[in-house]
Amino acid sequence: MTDDPAEQPENPFKGTPFEQLFGASGMPDLSGLMSQMQAMMTPHEGSVNWNLAGDIARRAVAESPDPTPSQREQDAVADAVRLADHWLDEACEFPSGVQSTAAWSRAEWIESTREVWKVLVDPVAEHVVAAMGDALPEEARQMAGPLIGMLGQMGGAMFGSQVGAALGGLAGEVLTASDIGLPLGPAGRAALVPSNVAAFAEGLDVPADDVRLYLALREAAHQRLFAHVPWLREHLISAVADYGRGIAIDTSGIEEQMRNLNPSDPTAIQEALEGGLFEPKQTPAQEAALLRLETTLALVEGWVDEVVGQATTERMPTAVKMQEAVRRRRAAGGPAEETFAALVGLELRPRRLRDASTLWGSLRSRHGTDARDSVWLHPDLLPTAADLDDPLGFREETAEPLTPADDDFDAELAKLLDEGSDGGNTEGASGDEPRE
Repeated sequence: MTDDPAEQPENPFKGTPFEQLFGASGMPDLSGLMSQMQAMMTPHEGSVNWNLAGDIARRAVAESPDPTPSQREQDAVADAVRLADHWLDEACEFPSGVQSTAAWSRAEWIESTREVWKVLVDPVAEHVVAAMGDALPEEARQMAGPLIGMLGQMGGAMFGSQVGAALGGLAGEVLTASDIGLPLGPAGRAALVPSNVAAFAEGLDVPADDVRLYLALREAAHQRLFAHVPWLREHLISAVADYGRGIAIDTSGIEEQMRNLNPSDPTAIQEALEGGLFEPKQTPAQEAALLRLETTLALVEGWVDEVVGQATTERMPTAVKMQEAVRRRRAAGGPAEETFAALVGLELRPRRLRDASTLWGSLRSRHGTDARDSVWLHPDLLPTAADLDDPLGFREETAEPLTPADDDFDAELAKLLDEGSDGGNTEGASGDEPRE
């Protein structure tokens, strides 16, 4: 057998959950194979085998060095977030939403965000797995025999493998707890991943301290928005759930494939499942849900982009370069887009971020920061996808700040800003002492 990688045969299991267990020669790591097969067939609660997902994600990050951040790195993150919050006080109406700070390793990011991923992925997985069983014609059910009982287990393993691989890849590139526009970490905890931040900084020709501070500004801005717009988190998650409820399986051709499928051949079953046997079709309801999710995420990212831009205008000469680097990272089809595409079929259109940032900036320049931030009072006030097509024209016809009801506006805005203000102090990495 040759040791030359160029002469090694292609891994026949490439692209399947078994890829990591087989080398290029196709020879299995028997201990790994037995471990994965045991994990796939171990009973689990829900529609996703999260134990399998966690194992795969952790193995992925363990393939490269993943040191626990030092105390110096923890302190550097805490200092950057404290300064970021001070700058943001003058750039937006919302007070700080940071209660504690953290510097995470990649493995710590996986563990710290797992609960939110469960909330996001489980509704989709539940309906896909249910649709897989419902899609089988009665004749195929009788022919499939024991396969019917395996569908739920196999479906959970499929999702577990897919989620684990996606999170393992994302953990290698994600920069902060809110890097993809969602509050993935514990509420109020602003976190950075120093090893990924250092990799991102390479080649930017920007001082490392500026890179850290700029990312801390984005993280702290995300924390403010999600802390003081209480409906926003549920608004995003419900869009994912709406997508899941609309799952439908195309039954055409399933019966014929089932006739040719040997239920006693696990390899054939795996190939059929991954080859589109139960591939869902996107319905109009799903397309509407995805458009709502995409638009809201773009508005979140655009608002952060605009607010951070205002906070750094007079203070950070490198901010324009950092802003463009972040935008290019998204435009290149980064890990966030790939993960959402894998898990819920969403592909964020990069131009939406620029359009949303332009919309928020235009609204601020015409009506002030109060009018810009008051749009978050209620989901009905949010710009639509059509508004992002003409960002400079949003509310151009009105000369007054946006209000859900003129008589109640001041009270509603005060209530929104007061919610969570008691937890608005920034704490150090240990969370023991309030920041000044």
